[in-house]
Amino acid sequence: MHSVLVVAATVICVSLASRPTVAQQAAPDSPAVPVSVGAVTRQNVPLWLRELGTVQAFYSVQLRPQVDGTLLQVPVAEGQEVKQGDLLAVIDPRPYQAALDSAAAKKQQDQADLANAKRDLERYTSLAKQDFASRQQVDTQVAMVNHLVASIAGDDAQIEAAKLNVGYSYITAPFPGRVGLRTVDPGNFVRAAEATSLMPLSQIRPIAVTFTVPQDVLPAVQDALRNGAPLVVTYSSDDKTELDRGTLMTVDNAIDSTTGTIKLKATFPNANSHLWPGQFVNTRLLLGTANEVLTVPSQAVLHGQDRLYAYVLNPDQTVSVHTVEIKDDNGTLAILTKGLQAGQQVVTDGQSRLLEGSHVTIVAGAPKPAAGSPQAGG
Repeated sequence: MHSVLVVAATVICVSLASRPTVAQQAAPDSPAVPVSVGAVTRQNVPLWLRELGTVQAFYSVQLRPQVDGTLLQVPVAEGQEVKQGDLLAVIDPRPYQAALDSAAAKKQQDQADLANAKRDLERYTSLAKQDFASRQQVDTQVAMVNHLVASIAGDDAQIEAAKLNVGYSYITAPFPGRVGLRTVDPGNFVRAAEATSLMPLSQIRPIAVTFTVPQDVLPAVQDALRNGAPLVVTYSSDDKTELDRGTLMTVDNAIDSTTGTIKLKATFPNANSHLWPGQFVNTRLLLGTANEVLTVPSQAVLHGQDRLYAYVLNPDQTVSVHTVEIKDDNGTLAILTKGLQAGQQVVTDGQSRLLEGSHVTIVAGAPKPAAGSPQAGG
């Protein structure tokens, strides 16, 4: 009796195991699933490299005093746009102007003494020829003339130093930019040795964005640079709003060995001030264009446990699963290397309800491009 039950149970298990599971194939009488479809086509596809970037000022400086004194004026407002050479702050110049005047007066005095010493030297030289003056007197007078010449050279150095200090009393913009928040108010005594700056100044038009890329794409980046300045597009953190378009400026001079990445720097006109120093942005670097490649909408490519696949629409309004291989995906189009042919229709929306052999009904509406992806034209 027991042996009969065991045999019966074995037959039932084998019978159940031989049936296809629901996940493998749809039942013939299952209702049609509404889907959207797209075409497999050949076209030219821009090759975009996507990375996270950081905005930084094109030029940036912390304005610090180079002389000690009372801060008399800050004739610019916080956040004001200034031009190169505009006056930003005034430190009391009177002590340094007085030092300049004193050095100038000392030079005049030494020049008068030198003129007198030269006349004496001429007289001593003439008298020495007639033996009315000793050679020692002549040598002493020559030394006096040389001493006064050296004093005047020292006076010139003192005058230049004093002029520098007077100039340092007037702080001007070294480049056009935007003034940041002031940290010291007029009336305070400031020192050149202090670490605290008076205010920051940053150039934001143009502005720069830095981002890192894997070392493996460096040859492609270098090739793009040799063909001109590659296009770089920035997007907001939600990857939906385009902020500005610029060009790749340069590649760093070394790869970071700890991460296997290298830093790139791009410049942007930033005419609308959508980019701001310290801001995180999504960047798209155009490396080139793949010509006449087989493409499929990115939404059609699905990720399995060990493969990529897509649902292909059959003539009888059913779908079949095709394993695919892709070379690149820019978020809108995937470049195919294997699995599909031009002219086939693939499902781009509604795949979650599909199985092998599912009946479908096509609904109106084109597949939406992935958010934040530059269009095919760049």
